[in-house]
Amino acid sequence: MQKLGAEFIGTFWLVLGGCGSAVLAAAFPGVGIGLHGVSLAFGLTVLTMAYAIGHISGCHLNPAVSVGLWLGGRFPAKDLPGYIVAQVLGAIAAGGVLYLIASGKAGFDVAGGFASNGYAEHSPGGYSLVAALVTEVVLTALFLVVILGATDARAPAGFAPIAIGLCLTLIHLISIPVTNTSVNPARSTGVALYVGDWAVAQLWLFWVAPIVGAALGAGMYRVIGRK
Repeated sequence: MQKLGAEFIGTFWLVLGGCGSAVLAAAFPGVGIGLHGVSLAFGLTVLTMAYAIGHISGCHLNPAVSVGLWLGGRFPAKDLPGYIVAQVLGAIAAGGVLYLIASGKAGFDVAGGFASNGYAEHSPGGYSLVAALVTEVVLTALFLVVILGATDARAPAGFAPIAIGLCLTLIHLISIPVTNTSVNPARSTGVALYVGDWAVAQLWLFWVAPIVGAALGAGMYRVIGRK
């Protein structure tokens, strides 16, 4: 239960910090943080929680990461369902808190997207389903390579949270224009449920693509990182 509680809190922080920065601060008049600030916010949520709960649960915060670590031989299959449920519930709870905050402003409407992920007409840059699929698969695969490499027993100790946090920042810098960046099914679910409609209809891609990408990343690291 300590591990599941840590995953719940950690994923709550990721969604509140990352999606919260997108909803509340990205376009704030005069001092909006924009794409760069949102990218950094997502990276900082992982970096801070990795130091806070990494020693408790491993700080996955992401069903795709949990699946990738399992396939990479770093995580037991028996713990996978509990981790995924805790992550999704944490994301939904954060989405609820963010909704309560955001709806305190006159004129707020979830129809604006509420930091949801999307493709085609719901892609920030108008990118197609295929472009979104390729982006999410490839970036999640490389995210897993970084995670597995940075946490390898042969890697420099104590620096994994920095590498992983910066990797997630870079991923957002690349892919916010394409999909608004998922690489995390829990993060996508946590806000899509409050938007409903198109966000829920397109949610399948942001479960399938990250998990496929995580499997590919785990396979790649098994090859290049073999002892």
